[in-house]
Amino acid sequence: MKKLFIVAILLLAASSSYACSICGCGGGNLYMGLFPNFKTKFIGIRYNYAEYHTSLLNNPAQFSHNFYNSFEIWSGFNIGKRFQVLAFLPYHYNVQFDDDMGHTTKNGMGDITVLANYKLFDTRYLKNQTNKTSQQLWIGGGIKLPTGAFNVDVHDSTTTLADINAQIGTGSVDLLVNARHTVQFNNFGINTSVGYKIGLPNNQNYKYGNKLSMNSIAFYRIENRRFSIIPNAGLAFENIESNQLNGQKIYLSDGLNSGTFATGGHLLSALAGAELTLKQITIGANIQVPVTQDFAAGQTKLNVRGMLHVTFAL
Repeated sequence: MKKLFIVAILLLAASSSYACSICGCGGGNLYMGLFPNFKTKFIGIRYNYAEYHTSLLNNPAQFSHNFYNSFEIWSGFNIGKRFQVLAFLPYHYNVQFDDDMGHTTKNGMGDITVLANYKLFDTRYLKNQTNKTSQQLWIGGGIKLPTGAFNVDVHDSTTTLADINAQIGTGSVDLLVNARHTVQFNNFGINTSVGYKIGLPNNQNYKYGNKLSMNSIAFYRIENRRFSIIPNAGLAFENIESNQLNGQKIYLSDGLNSGTFATGGHLLSALAGAELTLKQITIGANIQVPVTQDFAAGQTKLNVRGMLHVTFAL
């Protein structure tokens, strides 16, 4: 328990199927959450939840409520003192209520993600037993594999953006890059992370938008001999570019190739949570609520996100 507890919230793109009918998010947003306190490796299960509401500006009678649930096995292990490998295997259960189809569901295994990071530096300064300072910088990247189902014909004139974003997988190989910096003064610390997803076209030449994610989170460690509690709070920002078909931006309409408003958008959200560690077991949860957002000229809005996990250090 004396080792530095590294806090890392990383909003990359590739796993937890936070999506919406018209904003262009699509299947694939990875939320890494708080790292467990582990020496060599860990494994756990997480539940991610997101809720969106969509209503068209030119026809408010056309609406949808979307609920995205992801049950995910996540695991990681250290290689020596500098390298770290992380893997994510999600199972999605998505529910949609809309004016046309009523209640629909879609479920199945999602896209697998693998990340590898390198610790660029790790500095620690101990003035005395009550004054300790440390900081770390990790950089790295990874890949998202098209293991989830993408069962829609994007060239069919009846296919809509809602059909595309309801898919369990993206059908594409995507590339991920990230960096995270943690500085800690005694029991107080701040973590700042930046991630970028590069979406590649799938075999139907459909491309989900690239995504930039940034966040800064403050945490405080409270511990005794039996357990530790880490409350945390911060801000997260994400910007999603427009989806593309055959190299052209996707706009909002009944089809995919015309319309007024481009897909994509941005979101600034506030988050708060806590982590409880009992020996080798960590239980954590958080909630995220939007501060400001603009997806497709305000037609789609995130209501809330949440995460719960149980993780075992091995």
